[in-house]
Amino acid sequence: MKFNNKYYPLLLFALLIGVKQLCAQTGGIKVACIGNSVTYGYGLANPAQESYPARLQKLLGTQYSVLNFGHSGATLLKSGHNPYYKTPEFKGLIASKPNIAIIHLGLNDTDPRDWPDYRQNFEADYAWLIDTIRKANPRVHIFICRLTPIFSGHPRFKSGTRDWYWQIQNLIPLIAKANQVDLIDFNKPLHNRPDLFADNLHPDKEGASILARTAYSRLTGNYGGLKLPSVFASQMVLQRDRPIPVYGTANAGVEITVRFEKVVVKANTDENGEWKVTLPASKAGGPFQMTVSTKDTSITLNNILMGDVWLCAGQSNMYFPLNHSAEGIAAIKAASTNAKLHLYKLGPQAETYPVVWDSVSLAKANKLDFFSGSWKACDSGSTADFSAVGYYFGEKIAKDTDVPIGLIEVAVGGSPTESWIDRYTMEHDDQLVDMLNNWRSSDYEMAFCRERAAINLKNAVNIKQRHSYEPCYNYEAAIDPLTRFPIKGVVWYQGESNTHNVELYSHLFTTLVSSWRQTWGADLPFYTVQLSGINRPSWPVFRDTQRKLQKKIPDMQMAVSFDFGDSLNVHPTRKREIGERLALLAARYTYHQPVKANSPEPLTATRQGNQIVISFEFAAQLKTANNKDLIGFELINNKGQSILPIAAIRGSKVYLTIPAGENIKAINYAMQPFTRANLINEMGLPAPTFTMQPHEKENVFY
Repeated sequence: MKFNNKYYPLLLFALLIGVKQLCAQTGGIKVACIGNSVTYGYGLANPAQESYPARLQKLLGTQYSVLNFGHSGATLLKSGHNPYYKTPEFKGLIASKPNIAIIHLGLNDTDPRDWPDYRQNFEADYAWLIDTIRKANPRVHIFICRLTPIFSGHPRFKSGTRDWYWQIQNLIPLIAKANQVDLIDFNKPLHNRPDLFADNLHPDKEGASILARTAYSRLTGNYGGLKLPSVFASQMVLQRDRPIPVYGTANAGVEITVRFEKVVVKANTDENGEWKVTLPASKAGGPFQMTVSTKDTSITLNNILMGDVWLCAGQSNMYFPLNHSAEGIAAIKAASTNAKLHLYKLGPQAETYPVVWDSVSLAKANKLDFFSGSWKACDSGSTADFSAVGYYFGEKIAKDTDVPIGLIEVAVGGSPTESWIDRYTMEHDDQLVDMLNNWRSSDYEMAFCRERAAINLKNAVNIKQRHSYEPCYNYEAAIDPLTRFPIKGVVWYQGESNTHNVELYSHLFTTLVSSWRQTWGADLPFYTVQLSGINRPSWPVFRDTQRKLQKKIPDMQMAVSFDFGDSLNVHPTRKREIGERLALLAARYTYHQPVKANSPEPLTATRQGNQIVISFEFAAQLKTANNKDLIGFELINNKGQSILPIAAIRGSKVYLTIPAGENIKAINYAMQPFTRANLINEMGLPAPTFTMQPHEKENVFY
């Protein structure tokens, strides 16, 4: 039965009134919950009270009679190893002649005894079940459900269950359409809650409550009234020159009116309580006002600017606040002059310092209620604890372009790259999927992350307690809610917590960029920071890997920072220069201004007699930062021994003199953990850490 969204409340009311009249003598409206162990309540202490059908009964009230026809291990497939139609619950279902039927079957069909042999029967067998229920009561209202999650810790996940699960999942909406039944999404509210699935398959009592609430809202159309995502608020900046999506939730079938400038757009919420309107693209400007309303509720947002929105994300060096930076106090005092800069800081509920999280923080982390914040105009109060790198970046862009700039800060000290990637992407990557399980004891994770998380989670009782270092967590808690909100680009400062495995990092970061671009758009630019100098042995190779990734990943540029490093402190305080280097890159590659923005980059090196000549791009004239001798170069001979060459600069080339008789297999620059290497170009931008090896051609290095 399909309803026009506009008339959903009226039609649903009429349906329920009719059902109530028909059921007046039968003890209420009969709701049959049909399924497997998830419906039955397997693993719950008291399924009769804690299963999702039992909880749905409490929500719907005494005018309904909710019947649990769940059978553990049941398959939808009639040729399956435990077909539902042969169970006692099926007989009870048909005998009950339900008025409403909710079918959640398919999880057990992912078994290797079932799907490989009988997949071709799934749609027909589902249609048979639907038709059989209709024969029992031709006026029954049937809902079929997208499946609850199967998490990657399931023992058959990689051997077939993962792929078969998604084949079934993708069939279910098609089955609903073909059989003219309605759909309930049991996956969406739980796909990012592994903490509720101790065995990776069955939800606990909180998960059962979420399923009950999902079914209740779908049956009644009650989604709690008009709500906007937290990113929609007064002081926000909307992305200019693109259609503007405005979206949220409200009760099903309600008319939503959005007023912005002189434009008025209306829409009706769908059966899931979701609505969206699209406003026409607008030029930079403001301030503007937006009103979102229903017939009985109105939300007004003030001081909205149209401009460019940049997401500033990463770990502690992005989180590092302006009031701790070297020139921060002066910047804070002058902040109110930046009227075109607005800030949205999503701060974590609990810090990842070596402290034990309390019960409130643990609970919020599990519920993904870990970040909060609001848009603010730029002043001394809003800037003090905002990202210093992000602030200096936005300040320069706003002044240079005269365009309003909105900065969204989402950063977590110590967070690894994998915590910023979505679950579906990691689950479907055969190299990354194994990172999802037992992460707190896994060598995939840096020891620092495991040790710090152990301190934070000392009081946790849930074996799957969530944490912001966990793979996927920061994506699920912070990034996912932003993915429908258009942005101009990403400023990224992260990597310190992945230096233990540079090969894995290369794949992780490439995956992150690709997946974010699939979500926001293929043209999403990334501006990143090469890690600074510090006395940590793995960092030189990591910095060089970052440089190589910059050349491999399209539309990504990197700012060098090692020259402002601190040998003993992972958080150097010279943040203005880093933010402005990032802004210079954005000016060149996003705003297409005629500026020189890149650090000198080595192209080739050729051996000519007793010299190696290195050619650089992005350098009309090389020089040294302190007008002293050029330092930082190192040659590696065929025995692996280090040689310090005599180095000289001529124009855009560096000449390295080789001791007689030496065979050179590598050229290194700034490859010490903490380095005083001093090669810069005419813009004062430093050359990055790099290494070059011989090419197939003799005497040529790349």
